[in-house]
Amino acid sequence: MADTTAAAERMALVLAQNGMQKATARVMTAFLFADQDSVTAPELGEQLGISSGAVSGAIKMLLTVGLIERVPAPTSRREHYRLRDGAWATLMSAQNGVVQAMFEVAEEGIQAAGQDSLAAMRLAEMRDFYSYMFSELPALIERWQVERRQRETR
Repeated sequence: MADTTAAAERMALVLAQNGMQKATARVMTAFLFADQDSVTAPELGEQLGISSGAVSGAIKMLLTVGLIERVPAPTSRREHYRLRDGAWATLMSAQNGVVQAMFEVAEEGIQAAGQDSLAAMRLAEMRDFYSYMFSELPALIERWQVERRQRETR
């Protein structure tokens, strides 16, 4: 069995370098590399050597964006969490709201800057990019889901 600790820490580092809070990145990778189906917050804190507050904040963020979910554990009094099935498609679907918001603020910026300004030209490129992403992202996610279902039936 390979040592997954180094791989998990490397992944957490990449996530943190790209904007995720360090504790959230470490908790996320703990879910990805977990040997069991679900884990509790105290288990995560002990495994990662981080405070219960850091674990709680990370869990709240990961729940909010749809990457993890609470699961019933009838034999335990603690809440259990696991990585959601289809988490990555859920995350990208949520990004469509961000894409729409960026499109809208670019459009507002064009109006504020004046149609013929240099700023408006830059903002128009931004608006056009986000418009394209907004129209293409749902179809891309759907194609992924179809492909994933086909892989699972093989």
